[in-house]
Amino acid sequence: MIGLVLAAGAGRRLRPYTDTLPKALVPVDGEKTVLDLTLANFAEIGLTEVAVVVGYRKKAVYDRKAELEAKYGVTLTLIDNDKAEEWNNAYSLWCAREVLGRGVILANGDTVHPVSVEKTLLAARGDGRKIILALDTVKHLADEEMKVITEDGKGVRRITKLMEPATATGEYIGVTLIEPEAAEELADALKTTFERDPDLYYEDGYQELVNRGFTIDVAPIGEVTWVEIDNHDDLAKGREIACQY
Repeated sequence: MIGLVLAAGAGRRLRPYTDTLPKALVPVDGEKTVLDLTLANFAEIGLTEVAVVVGYRKKAVYDRKAELEAKYGVTLTLIDNDKAEEWNNAYSLWCAREVLGRGVILANGDTVHPVSVEKTLLAARGDGRKIILALDTVKHLADEEMKVITEDGKGVRRITKLMEPATATGEYIGVTLIEPEAAEELADALKTTFERDPDLYYEDGYQELVNRGFTIDVAPIGEVTWVEIDNHDDLAKGREIACQY
């Protein structure tokens, strides 16, 4: 199993930082970035190889590759997303389809979270589970969150932002464990998704899988402080909590 980070996005709501940097390289704790924090998490759970999907301002990631490898003891493979500024992240995850077959822990490049999330996912492996989503069942939800409805014995039934918050089981935090056995079916679902609409999220690819009868499981992360950094308010929160991890 290897780590996988989606770090191709532009993050325009974080300008001026993202005028020159991809969102994953915006500092959140001194010089540490979300990518730094994620690589540290991966290293702590014993992953030694990480693939990073890059696109917008990708040269900044290429320039830091050797430094990051040395700092976290991992080997980085950078995967170019040629449509990062045109299409949404369903295509971005599909770009990493070749590494999915090795089994991955996927982390969005804008999610500040503790290593307990990865540990929770690893502890949930087994019993035929092929895809496991890290789920926050504690947080109060609003319209912007990626909300999930689950059903006992059937896993995820619906995953979308376009849902009444009160109906949701919880929020998907942007971290997933994907077993090798799921790779081919997931890649096909992602392809179907972005071919239908390039603006769709990879979570819409998860929904495509569910619609096909594929079981996607969840692992509640408990009382965990985390944030998805979309704007300057999120960045301020990220900087408050990043120093805790």
